[in-house]
Amino acid sequence: MGYRAPVADFRFLFDNVVGFDAVAATDRFAEATPDTVDAILTEAGRMCEEVLAPLQREGDLHPATLENGVVRTSPGFDRGYRAIAEGGWVSISADPDHGGMGLPLTLTTAVNEMLGSACLALQLNPLMTQGQIEALEHHASDEIRALYLPKLVSGEWCGTMNLTEPQAGSDVGALRSKAEPNGDGSYAITGQKIYISWGDNDFAANVCHLVLARLPDAPPGTKGISLFLVPKFLPDETGEPGQRNDLKAVSLEHKTGLHGSPTCVMQYDGATGWLIGPEQGGMAAMFTMMNNARLGVGVQGISVAEAATQKALAYALERRQGRAPVENGTGTIFDHADVRRMLMVMKAETAAARAIALANAVAIDMGNATGEADWKARAALLTPITKAYGTDTGILVAETGVQVHGGMGYIEETGAAQYARDVRVTAIYEGTNGIQAMDLVGRKMADGGEAAHRLLDEVEAAAEAARGTLPELAQAVWDAAETLRETTEALAALPPADRFGVAVPFLRAFARVLGAHYLLKGAVAEGGTGDRTALAAFHIRRLLPDHLSLCAQARQGNDGLYDMTPEALAV
Repeated sequence: MGYRAPVADFRFLFDNVVGFDAVAATDRFAEATPDTVDAILTEAGRMCEEVLAPLQREGDLHPATLENGVVRTSPGFDRGYRAIAEGGWVSISADPDHGGMGLPLTLTTAVNEMLGSACLALQLNPLMTQGQIEALEHHASDEIRALYLPKLVSGEWCGTMNLTEPQAGSDVGALRSKAEPNGDGSYAITGQKIYISWGDNDFAANVCHLVLARLPDAPPGTKGISLFLVPKFLPDETGEPGQRNDLKAVSLEHKTGLHGSPTCVMQYDGATGWLIGPEQGGMAAMFTMMNNARLGVGVQGISVAEAATQKALAYALERRQGRAPVENGTGTIFDHADVRRMLMVMKAETAAARAIALANAVAIDMGNATGEADWKARAALLTPITKAYGTDTGILVAETGVQVHGGMGYIEETGAAQYARDVRVTAIYEGTNGIQAMDLVGRKMADGGEAAHRLLDEVEAAAEAARGTLPELAQAVWDAAETLRETTEALAALPPADRFGVAVPFLRAFARVLGAHYLLKGAVAEGGTGDRTALAAFHIRRLLPDHLSLCAQARQGNDGLYDMTPEALAV
C-alpha cells in the first residue's frame, strides 16, 4: 500500500477541533470557503499520492550529488518540483499582489504535511521558499519585492536561508561573514555557511539566498547582524537570471538521512547582495523566516509520523507470525497485543501532534487577520511546542515503525528505516528541541505565564463541556490541566535561568495535555462513540498520565544538574 493523504482527517479537524471556522469568518480569509478548502486538500492529496510518493525511495537510493560545481538532484525530483510549483502549492498563503493565493497558513500547514509524508527530502525545498517569501513580504524594499516575489511565488525561483557557520552553530552571534558596501546600494558578501538545505539545485532558474552577515564596524553579537538577499544569478535589466554571482556550493554533507535533499557548504567570495530590512536588523528579519520554518519543521515530523504509521499498519496487516487469541482476528501480527499497542501509540501521538500544529497555524492566522495581541501570544506559545513535540513524535513513531516490522524493519529494502533516518535531523535544525523548550519557559513566559493560563482556561472549559458526553475522560483532562497550571505557576516564579534545566519535560507535559484536549474535542464532536473516541480514550488513559512525572520533573528546577564533575561523569 502506498501513501494515502489523510484529507478526511484534515477536514474533520478544521470543522470540529481547531477553530478554523473563526479564520474563515475574518475579512482577510473570507475566500477560504468550505468548497475552496476541500478542493485544495483533495487536489494536493492526489498529487502527493500519485507524483511525490514514488520519489521517496528514489531520493534515498540516488542521493543528490555535486559534479564540477553543479548540484545534480535525485531522479524524478525535477518532475516532482514542477508538480509542486505548477500546482501553486508553494504559495498558498503568499500575498495575491505577487501571485499568491492569500489563503490561511492553516491550509498551507495541512498541504505541507501531505507533501512531507509523500517525499520529505523534496518538501524541504518549497518550505524554505515559503519562509523567504514571508521574510521579503515583511522586510524587503518595494523594489526587491516587485522583482523577487513573483518569481519565488510561482516557484520559478527557489529560496534558502544561510545562518550557520563552522564556528557558529546555535550561537548565531558568533558568525564571521562580512558585508562591504559597493557604493551603489548593493553589498559584497564574503564568508562560508554550512548546513544550507537545498543550497543549490538543477531545476530552478535561480536560487536566492538570505544570508546573515556583519557590516563594517557593526557591534559584536546578534545585535550587529544584518540580512542580505544574494541570488545565484544576478537579475538582468528584464528581471531574468543574468550573470553568475560569486557564490557556489563547495561540498555536500554526507548525512544520516534526507539524502535527496542537498545540504550544502556555501562559499561567498564578494558575492553581490542587497540589504533586507534595516542595518543590524538581520535577526529580526530572519526570525520572521525562522518562525515560519519552526512550525513547518514541526509539521515535517508529523509528516513522517503519518507515513511511518501507514507503512507499519500495512505490514502488520499482511505479516503472519504466531497466533494471538483474538476473536475475529486477522491472523496477522496485527492481532498481537504489543503490536496493537505500538500501532495505537503511533496513531495517538501523530493525531495529537497534528492537532497542536493546526491549532498553532489557526492562532497565527487569527493574529494576522485581527491583529489581536492574545492571538499573537497564543501563536508564539504554541510554536516551540509544535516544533519540539512534532519532531519528537516523528522520531518516536518512525523508530516504533521499525520495531513493528521486526527484523525486516532493519533491512533497508522495506523503507521503514528510511523514515527514522530522514526525520532525525528535524529535532536539530531550526533550533534544537532543547532550545525550543528554553524559549517556551523563557521568552514565552515573560508575561508571567498569562498566555499559558489563557490556553489552560480553554482546556478546562472544554473538559467541563465534555462531562455530559465522556465524563471519565473529561475529568482526566481537567485534572491534568490543573496540574499543568500549578507547574506553570511554579516555573513562572523562578528566574528564567533556573527554568532551563527542566524546560524539556515542561514542554512535553504541555504537549501531553494539549494533545488530550484536542483528541477529547474530536471525540465529543463524534458523539462520544466511534474511532475518534477510542483513540482519545487510549491517549487519555495511557499517554496523558505521563504529564504527572513530567510536571514533577519540571518542579525541580536546575537542582542536581551540576552536582557531578566531568571526571565523575566520565567514570
